[in-house]
Amino acid sequence: MSIVSQNPVAIPRGDQLSHEEDPGRLLRARSRGWLMRRLLVLADVVGLLAAFALALAMSPPAIVGESIEPRWEVVLFVASLPLWILTAHMLGLYDRDEERANHSTVDDLFGLLQVISLGTWGVVVVTEILGLPHPHLARLVLFWTLALLLLPLSRAVVRVIGRRHAAYVQNVIIVGSGYVARLLATKIAMHPEYGLRVVGFVDRDGDAPPNGVGTLGRLGTAPDLHRLVTEHDADRVLIAFSVDSHEETLDVIRSLQDTEVVVDIVPRMFEVLGANAKLHTMHGIPLVGLPVLRLTDSQRVLKRSLDLVGAIVGLIVLAPFFAIVAAWIKLDSRGSVFFRQVRMGAGERAFRVYKFRTMVEDAELRKADVAALNIHLDEDPRMFKAPDDPRVTRVGASLRRWRLDELPQLLNVLRGEMSLVGPRPLILDEDRHVEDWARRRLNVKPGMTGLWQVLGASDIPFHEMTKLDYLYMTNWTLREDLRLIMLTLPALLRPRAAY
Repeated sequence: MSIVSQNPVAIPRGDQLSHEEDPGRLLRARSRGWLMRRLLVLADVVGLLAAFALALAMSPPAIVGESIEPRWEVVLFVASLPLWILTAHMLGLYDRDEERANHSTVDDLFGLLQVISLGTWGVVVVTEILGLPHPHLARLVLFWTLALLLLPLSRAVVRVIGRRHAAYVQNVIIVGSGYVARLLATKIAMHPEYGLRVVGFVDRDGDAPPNGVGTLGRLGTAPDLHRLVTEHDADRVLIAFSVDSHEETLDVIRSLQDTEVVVDIVPRMFEVLGANAKLHTMHGIPLVGLPVLRLTDSQRVLKRSLDLVGAIVGLIVLAPFFAIVAAWIKLDSRGSVFFRQVRMGAGERAFRVYKFRTMVEDAELRKADVAALNIHLDEDPRMFKAPDDPRVTRVGASLRRWRLDELPQLLNVLRGEMSLVGPRPLILDEDRHVEDWARRRLNVKPGMTGLWQVLGASDIPFHEMTKLDYLYMTNWTLREDLRLIMLTLPALLRPRAAY
């Protein structure tokens, strides 16, 4: 967890505070990239050595071909470690923490799979070609399996450690002061785990009043940016629709290319760009290609196959837990174990979603009585969330806090009404507020989890949630579904408010 303040404030200018007087600056003498690259290399070495040691201890010592002494096997593996690190480096597994503020260990999994598979099975290929002895197949399979478990684990541990170091925090200057710039600053403040601290905005009109978020204001204009980066010890600059002209913005970007500052640019029409958008060129002009707004038949088969496997395995594994929760609910309050509610499904077809009952039996009839408790009442009454809802039972509060009340939706997935990953299943009163363009979200089945769950669930405003659902549908890949499922697991470990 990051130690960055959740309410970032502008730091004093360089001429108001010397380097000697700023202990934070001294601690940040090394950059995030410098810190994380070294920690991740250490994590990979430790993970590989641990996997090798466990495989050596747990597998049979048989060797195919000529005999080889175990100590030489250890020496050869240790000597090969630089090749493992080089392969990981070539796949970019040590640079992404600096490039992407929201990068996580889950994002490394597919790259680590490549590294471990190439290294493990490359041994077999090389030794067969050269006629050299190699470990028994059982040992290689065991090492491959253990490495797939231990490398992500060791990387997750060092990321926790790294994010507590002052060098991980990046000072950010935002070029722009309009809606998008302020939205970026707000989101950064809401996510301290990104390790970003906005120090202020840069935009035109020197006589204009500061246009910022909280205590953040305008630091200066675009021509001042190079100096401001130095004065405020900035590590990252976000270009967010400045009122400056196209040429002036280009000059700003070019002026930073002789520095070590990371530059991020918010693209025009970013509302329709997702992770699956592809960059290509036409006679030197970059073009962003948007995917077709539908799933092909083969993609639907893949998605349904993942849903069936996940639902069947989940229901079998969780059956004892379901029985315990059912007894717990029955002992706590009168009523049924399950709560069924009508939601809008794919193709505008309504269905009944299954959940563990977390409220009193007549909760729906008493909804009007607690309407004043809705935290969205003033800002966005389309959504209903009541933090102190008296209808919630004691058991229900615990189930909601850990999102366990939603597990019976595996039954909906099995029935084909929902998917493991997809848009948020809205009640009919919420669905009628979805704009026409956003109704494409219903081209796929609603999901137990999705972008909305991973990025904040109930804390995301209604209009942003529908945009996320639209982006998910228009950028679907099986890999993204797997990534969102894996990102959901740590999210479930974080308790939330019981509403």
